[in-house]
Amino acid sequence: MTTFALAALVLIMMPGPDQALITRNALVGGRAGGLLTMVGGVLGLTVHAGAAAVGLSALLLASATAFTVLKIAGAAYLLWLAVQLLRSAARTRRSGASADAGGSGGALVAAPRRWAYLRQGFLSNALNPKVALFFVTFLPQFLSGGVASARAEALLFSGVFALLYLAWFGLYVAAVDRLGRWLRRPSVTARIEQVTGVLLAAVAVRLATAANH
Repeated sequence: MTTFALAALVLIMMPGPDQALITRNALVGGRAGGLLTMVGGVLGLTVHAGAAAVGLSALLLASATAFTVLKIAGAAYLLWLAVQLLRSAARTRRSGASADAGGSGGALVAAPRRWAYLRQGFLSNALNPKVALFFVTFLPQFLSGGVASARAEALLFSGVFALLYLAWFGLYVAAVDRLGRWLRRPSVTARIEQVTGVLLAAVAVRLATAANH
């Protein structure tokens, strides 16, 4: 269990789309935006973790058609989200420039509704077949090998992974919120949104062009 927890924590802490999206939403929507994105992300992970534990992910990966459909849907959603972030970055930059010219202090554009943060976090993971592939290949390495207990162990490890995800990103959101006064400057926020959009677009392209297995 300790070995699994350490390996899982290292993987969770590695920079990636989740971190980029949570960072952006924590800046735009405050701590609540970041936490809701995090909860959505862990719910998306739970879909694949639970499916892997009961063997559904293995069936999905065995079907080239099902895998391709999910892959295209996930890539399309990430690309759509990337475009929205790039457009938001442009609006934020214009808002900051207008505020500087008018002396209003750099108010940011309106944040999305809170449910949107939860939806973004959930769909970015739930529609990503690479997450399913990760759990199917990662979890079995730590199972004891007993057929009868494999499902229970897989569910336990999936739960541990989810708790570590929540713990790490909970601390991360708190840190971003702490630095929020500087990070929420329009020029900084626009750059973060731009980088996040480019990163998600790159992930979408990579996901769409990757081989099925």
